[in-house]
Formats: sequence, structure tokens, C-alpha cells
Amino acid sequence: MNFTYLEIVKGILDKIADQQSEVLEKVSSLCAESIMEDHFLYFLGTGHSHMVCEEPFYRAGGLVPIYPILEPSLMLHCGAYKGTLMERLEGMAEILLEESGIQSGDILFLVSNSGRNSVVVEAAIEARKMGITTVAITSISHSREVESRHKSGKKLYEVTDYVIDNCGIPGDAVIQFDSFNQKVGPTSSIADLTIVNIIVINTVEKLLAKGIIPPVFISSNLDGGEEFNRSFIDKYRQKIRFL
Repeated sequence: MNFTYLEIVKGILDKIADQQSEVLEKVSSLCAESIMEDHFLYFLGTGHSHMVCEEPFYRAGGLVPIYPILEPSLMLHCGAYKGTLMERLEGMAEILLEESGIQSGDILFLVSNSGRNSVVVEAAIEARKMGITTVAITSISHSREVESRHKSGKKLYEVTDYVIDNCGIPGDAVIQFDSFNQKVGPTSSIADLTIVNIIVINTVEKLLAKGIIPPVFISSNLDGGEEFNRSFIDKYRQKIRFL
């Protein structure tokens, strides 16, 4: 059994803890402040990154005021290759932001390993014009090795207020076999999901420190869980379209 991948992932998570703690602390504080003021944490990602946007949403142990921007044409289940082409399409992000209802005071997390494609870059640029705080979750080493596909020539980490590096390598996959040219074992999803949950946990901790009971879902598969969550669903359903 080959456990090399597990060791590499452990190393990446340790690197995140060591190198990204300052920005994680700052972003968590901003999230707590935003929630205190009845704002939302928005998440946008394309391709596999959309999974990271779903992770904190309607999640057992997750914050309630999470708004994932889930556009089917940018996901895999509506055509994987089509999604690859759509994430390069300029003009889409502006439409998605308008449709979502995001506004000043909210925080927008933009998830992209390469950070090169138009949708996430444009979303960051447009959101900042609207006075919205933007946070990139990306691979700096990958992003620096590729060219932007946005007309600005910028990549995601260059146009957001805060940047969280998932500490992955260019190309994402990390395992190389002597008899096979291509690498396998991508790490970005594990790293990104961990980053998001660290932010959620620290946000909750900061709210509690201020004497505020944070809105957090519990598992609907626990006895009484569905009844507990119902008040949150009734309160937020009109504001979060996917609830």
C-alpha cells in the first residue's frame, strides 16, 4: 500500500498552518464582523473548485449565512469540457454577482487553484468595485507559472484583498511513478476544504468571544436536528436562494 500521498498531504496542511496563519486569522475576524452585521459569506468557484463552495453550505457544524454561487454551466455535471470553456468566458461573473444579490458588507471567497480563468478574476474585480471584500483561495506557485486568461492580464491572487495559498504545486497532482509520465493525486481539494473549515471554526470562536451565539446548523440526521435547523431555514430561505 502506497501512503506517500498521505504524507504529502500532511506536509501541505502543516505548511498552511505555518505560513497562512496570519491571513487566516485576519479573514476569520472579517467574517465574524460581517456576520455580526447580518451580512453573508459568498463562495464562487468553477470546475472542481465548486465543491469547496458547497462544503460550508447547509453543513452540519457549518455557519448558516453562507451563500454559494452555484452556476450549473461552470460545474462538471452539466458537461465537464463545456464548464472548462465557460469558466474562460468574460462577462459571466458580472451577471452571477448581480443575480446573487451580493452587496457591500458581504465577503466573497473566490476558489481557483490556477487563478487564471476569466470568471474568478472578473468576479474579484467587479466585487471590489462594489465595495465587497474579496478573498482568494488559490495555489500561488501554480498561478505564477501560467498566463492569465482574463483581458486584464491579471490572475486571481493579484486582484483580491486577501490571498490564502493552498500551498500546492503547479499542476496540482503530486505523485510520480517511474514508469508513467503523468502525476496523480491532486491536493487542492483537501487543502481548500481544510482552509474553509478553519475559517468557519475561527469565525465561530470569535463570535462566541464577543458574547454572540453564532448561527450554526447541526446534522439533520441527528434526532431533533431537523427541528433545530428549521428556524434557520425559515429565516434565511428568502435571502439564500439554494435553501
